Amino acid sequence: MQRTQVIGVDVGGTKILGALIAPDGSISSRRQYDTDLSSQETLLRALDAVVETLRVGHEVAALGFGLPSRIDQRAGRAVASVNIPLQGVDFRSRMQERHGLPVGIDNDANAATIGEWKTGAARDAQDVVMLTLGTGVGGGLILDGKPYRGATGTGAELGHIVVCRDGVECLCGGHGHLESYASGTAADRVARDVFGAGSNARDLVERGRAGEEEAVGALADIGRWLGAGIATFVNVFEPELVVIGGGFGAAGELLLGPARKVVAQEGLAPARDTVRIVEAELGADAGVIGAGMLGFEALEPEA
Repeated sequence: MQRTQVIGVDVGGTKILGALIAPDGSISSRRQYDTDLSSQETLLRALDAVVETLRVGHEVAALGFGLPSRIDQRAGRAVASVNIPLQGVDFRSRMQERHGLPVGIDNDANAATIGEWKTGAARDAQDVVMLTLGTGVGGGLILDGKPYRGATGTGAELGHIVVCRDGVECLCGGHGHLESYASGTAADRVARDVFGAGSNARDLVERGRAGEEEAVGALADIGRWLGAGIATFVNVFEPELVVIGGGFGAAGELLLGPARKVVAQEGLAPARDTVRIVEAELGADAGVIGAGMLGFEALEPEA
């Protein structure tokens, strides 16, 4: 008999990745499309098409969606979104009615965290902090062996902790948030300051990997900001693991080495001495695998 499988869909501002996901996180089929941002209804129809294409010839038990959105889990509602036209939508019920299957939804960073926890760098851990360094800083929490979502589902906005009072303005309108100092966007700004108007985060990382002193120093400074944020999470949650992913997270030890030094200085014992800060393992598949796990979660009886 064919194993139970679900469809996971990772929705982003530039691409939509859908896949058939098995309980062990393995992918048997995938489809990727450019995201059509022309309207909310167009986007929803595109998501319908992803699901319908992947269902052809396959038994599917549930659907899971990772959305760049604030999610009200009680109502299954996408309250507001970043980079996509999805706002005030009863997303879960809409997809259930359209496709006749149980549906799980969550913020895309939470989905990536769940993916890494189930099958990636954080598998078998009970207490995990994950940060995804991209255009912004996303994140998610696994606490006592369960995803943490807050009172309504919009919690764990880890990129928006304040690391510098009255600091650099954040894309959200706040000031001094971790996202303003440790994201790919922040690295773009630093690269322009150091190397000129045509430079960006990718240039900065490439120059750093090549050993250019200015780039190594600039990345170390970003890493220290990252470390300040991690130290806060270590002191609050005492995680076993802090997992760093996202496109800019690929800078790896150029960021994580300096970050560890700050954690060693600012973290409280014993948490600072036991936590491991590691790179994510699943790469671009973390979100779609995590979305699949949301589908499996939708099959579980409510407690």
